[in-house]
Amino acid sequence: MKYAQLVLGPAGSGKSTYCATMVRHGEAIQRKIEVVNLDPAAETFDYPVACDIRNLITLDDVMDDQDLHFGPNGGLVFAMEYLIENMEWLQDQLGEQDDDYILFDCPGQIELHTHFNIIKKLVRTLESLNYRVCGVFCLDSNFITDMSKFFSGLMVALSTMVNLEISFVNVLTKCDLLNRSAQKALSKFLEPDGNLLDEYGEASSTRWGKKYRKLTEAIAQIVDDFSMVKFFPLNINSEDSIGDVLLAVDFATQYGEDEEVKVRDSFDPPERDENMPPVDGDNGRIYGIS
Repeated sequence: MKYAQLVLGPAGSGKSTYCATMVRHGEAIQRKIEVVNLDPAAETFDYPVACDIRNLITLDDVMDDQDLHFGPNGGLVFAMEYLIENMEWLQDQLGEQDDDYILFDCPGQIELHTHFNIIKKLVRTLESLNYRVCGVFCLDSNFITDMSKFFSGLMVALSTMVNLEISFVNVLTKCDLLNRSAQKALSKFLEPDGNLLDEYGEASSTRWGKKYRKLTEAIAQIVDDFSMVKFFPLNINSEDSIGDVLLAVDFATQYGEDEEVKVRDSFDPPERDENMPPVDGDNGRIYGIS
């Protein structure tokens, strides 16, 4: 069985840092984790790239084409659609290994996974290649200091989960950069609900909030009704935090459940060398050892 994480989220949310962190953690726990870059506008990487979409198409190629006349956003959509139309290339790049564990570092243009079916088609292709796919949605934890930004990101996460229809693990990234007061308040945002808006007073304390209070309440009600978005905090300086996130993804993909259990016949005698003391034949115990 093969496993894949689709690393999604807004631009600057820490997706590439997440991938690099997981690669290093995988080396520490002796798990081979590879990363595929699906961002045709990417320039530098902090991780070894197993496969790079820029070998197929780049954003500059699209924008420089005199017949297309695309800007950055349109060019990015075109490049991703071109990838979907040439999935044989990606399949050849991935190879035929049975124990792959791959992170797909996706572009930060949220329309790709909330409005278009591009990422959804990618998911279906990976599933046809026998991958168990889990989405990892990254959201900057600094958003918790601005409730409107946090709920905006929360709604994007919810929209992504509904659109892609796969298992998801939502991650609050950059927790190592939070100040002390924000770290103390972090636990309130791991299982968010509409009451956060009232608790922090942003729903009614401003003129704008008073005018659009009903709209705010409707948004909060959507979050409560779906009750799907839960977050895991990620501190890249804490191995426990990294391990907790990876464990959540493992549960979502049922990682390792198909592996054969390694057992040893209890009746088989242990291997002995010439320097070991003799064995008591009556009770099977070794002399000198209680």
